[in-house]
Amino acid sequence: MTVLAATSGISHLVARRVAGRSLEAPFYTSREFFDLDIDAIWAQHWIFVAAEGELPEPGDYITAAIGPYSIIVVRDDDGNLAALHNVCRHRGARILPQERGSVGNIVCGYHKWTYRTDGSLLHAPSQDSGFDPTCFGLKAVHVRGVAGLVFVCLAEEPPADFTEVAARIEPYLLPHRLHEAKVAARVDLVEDCNWKLTMENNRECYHCDGHPELVRSFFPTYGYTDDNLPTPLRPAYDRYRRVEAEVRETYEALGLPYETIEELDTRPTGFRIEREPLDLAGESFTPDGTAACQRLLADFPTARLGHLSLHLQPNAWFHFLSDHAITFSVFPIAADKTLLRTTWLVHPDAEDGVDYDLNSLTKVWTATNEQDADLVARAQQGVASPAYVPGPYAPTEYQVEAFCNWYITRLWEHLHQ
Repeated sequence: MTVLAATSGISHLVARRVAGRSLEAPFYTSREFFDLDIDAIWAQHWIFVAAEGELPEPGDYITAAIGPYSIIVVRDDDGNLAALHNVCRHRGARILPQERGSVGNIVCGYHKWTYRTDGSLLHAPSQDSGFDPTCFGLKAVHVRGVAGLVFVCLAEEPPADFTEVAARIEPYLLPHRLHEAKVAARVDLVEDCNWKLTMENNRECYHCDGHPELVRSFFPTYGYTDDNLPTPLRPAYDRYRRVEAEVRETYEALGLPYETIEELDTRPTGFRIEREPLDLAGESFTPDGTAACQRLLADFPTARLGHLSLHLQPNAWFHFLSDHAITFSVFPIAADKTLLRTTWLVHPDAEDGVDYDLNSLTKVWTATNEQDADLVARAQQGVASPAYVPGPYAPTEYQVEAFCNWYITRLWEHLHQ
């Protein structure tokens, strides 16, 4: 197929997308759409890559793989965040192959070109007298910290609305002091599916009866209203409404923002943020709902704060609780493979075995992630079948529709810019 024919075919599929139904198979299975996704989505939008707690000291770094790109995010000598392409300016070698670590300077292991943590070239062996090191610094990537969360953008001109979004979500996040939190655990899980299936799965709770550990404390009524509530969920829904009224009094007394802001498909940086209750003790994601970490993240007078949830297009979601925080980031590997990275954050002075038990802290979401990995792998197998046709979303899957609408809008804009 010629490039022109491929582009024409892609444009046709994008244009004929039916609202309220899942995407057609090539969106999930074809290499052409995967490459387009990298160009139109991943190389153009702000991508969540880490919590600042993963980079506590100057020289600390992480690397992030975004399709064919590899990015270094490093705390420079002045304590500021820098993001750089992980490509040596000599002959293009990958400089830092590890996922994380700490450096004094950034040294390419091939020919020992050496860069400062701000990306400037410090030393290039055996160059001629006319060599100008100022012309060969590492290529920079846009980087932003937002209340302890780190984002990068590969575009020359990132979406300008990110500044507004950051200003609107920061009042919700700042009370949790994420910029001080430390990493308790980090788990990478490779899912056998397209990245969009991972994101779609996260955006609904239609399947939450498949998460027995999670629905102990997480209300399974997410997305339901009085008009579409199944009869078996009525007791949980009534309990949710009662507890919601109680915790809102706490939020107001503590000055914690809680009202829902939902702009998932109406702007380049789509987002949703909301503070809402948890079931049982209402403190954390544990079998009885009590706090998993006895040392709270901040100086909260109570642990019964439910959870603050944040969804960001295209690759992240978060849960912030009184006792810990969990970040989830998605990275595309191939048309049918996706990396899900989950990180648990606790108070900087909290100790495993003293303030928390690591297994108890991570148990619910480890199990939930593994269950979801099975579900999305089955979804990938299904959409690859010749028998697959797009099906209708249920009313509770409105956030899936919002994600797909956001995604299709971004593709259309890219194809016709």
